[in-house]
Amino acid sequence: MLRQWEQKGRYVFTRQDLSKLFNKDKAKAFTEGLNRLVKDGLLVRACRSVFVNPHAHCFDGYVLERVAAAMRRGEYSYISLESMLSEYGIISQIPLDRLTVMTTGRKGTYQTRYGVIEFTHTSRSVPDIIRNTRRVQGRPLLLATREAAWRDLKRVGRNTQMVNTSELHDYQ
Repeated sequence: MLRQWEQKGRYVFTRQDLSKLFNKDKAKAFTEGLNRLVKDGLLVRACRSVFVNPHAHCFDGYVLERVAAAMRRGEYSYISLESMLSEYGIISQIPLDRLTVMTTGRKGTYQTRYGVIEFTHTSRSVPDIIRNTRRVQGRPLLLATREAAWRDLKRVGRNTQMVNTSELHDYQ
């Protein structure tokens, strides 16, 4: 079953996804089977209720983004704040093991096997989110524009001292 999904490019699953894939199992058998898959190393528990197939050939550099997308499925989420400003070269510090994500879902910080995911709630409207983000092929999450990432950073009251404002304004 995991190989079939791997061939479709999927290697991150929620517990609910897996219960649908193994729908013939009763609840107790499913839980025991899932624990066995983790124990045998066929799945890795990234965080509560999210699992990764570490042997997938389609495993890429976006595993942390894929885990974040799985954690907030059904919500609008996009990479912003320090993570996005770092990608744009506007801040000097590069958050190597931390992904900062704006979401219409719950806020929270989660330590995963692949790094820290920090969700910050936004009350922006869906049309506003869509206007101020872009999709990049192969990336699981939307990406904030430079302006939106800067605006989000100021709006949530984060440290703006690390921002190279000349770099930000040169682009604008």
